[in-house]
Amino acid sequence: MVNLILLYLAVINLMTFAAFAADKRAAAGGLRRTPEATLLGLAAIGGGLGAVSAQRLLRHKTRKQPFARQLNLILVGQVFGLAMLAVLAARHALVIP
Repeated sequence: MVNLILLYLAVINLMTFAAFAADKRAAAGGLRRTPEATLLGLAAIGGGLGAVSAQRLLRHKTRKQPFARQLNLILVGQVFGLAMLAVLAARHALVIP
């Protein structure tokens, strides 16, 4: 189960990074852009790390403060959620039947 979760997170973060990169190319070329809601949605379903990495490495959407704030809140929520899962998993492992 843990392996499936890690695989999902790896794939969704790569997809999110790729979506940010495609949007950056579209912006530079004057082409149709990816909606911010789509980028934030990818981040929200597990791609927060890929989104923040792309934002920083590609210097994309760094000036759009409402977007950046929302993205940071998503990432903080995901980190908190993973920490809570780790605590629960540790507690469950300590329970002796």
